[in-house]
Amino acid sequence: MSVTTKDTKRLWLAGGVVAAALGFLVFQGLGNATLYFRTADEAVAQRDSLGTKRFRIEGAVVAGTVHEVGNQVAFTIESRGVTVAVLHQGDPPELFKPGIPVVLEGRFQGDQFASDRIMVKHSETYVADHPERVTSTVPAAGP
Repeated sequence: MSVTTKDTKRLWLAGGVVAAALGFLVFQGLGNATLYFRTADEAVAQRDSLGTKRFRIEGAVVAGTVHEVGNQVAFTIESRGVTVAVLHQGDPPELFKPGIPVVLEGRFQGDQFASDRIMVKHSETYVADHPERVTSTVPAAGP
């Protein structure tokens, strides 16, 4: 059985489709893994260059600023004296509360940060208060 030109073209076409699909998946995976990470003060200082690009922002939730608005939560985060108003789409995680550090994913939209993902940062205090919820071991403090 000999391989015809038509068969060769089909093999190249199939290989090209597979390569394109793999390339797309790698590009998407790397795009999500390389989201820019900024503290609230850095994000405000770099707001013009960040524009409406998606990135991660970190700060502590300011007490007295958390308000539910339908299926959204409005609050303010703070880092090094700089505050950022946030409007989060969806329900926050159970551990979300004023005073805790959070990392948000989203983008600047007008005068606020539009978030669609909240990640609660676990501090050493949290680990001490809730050891049953922590699955990894925490190294003991040195002398």
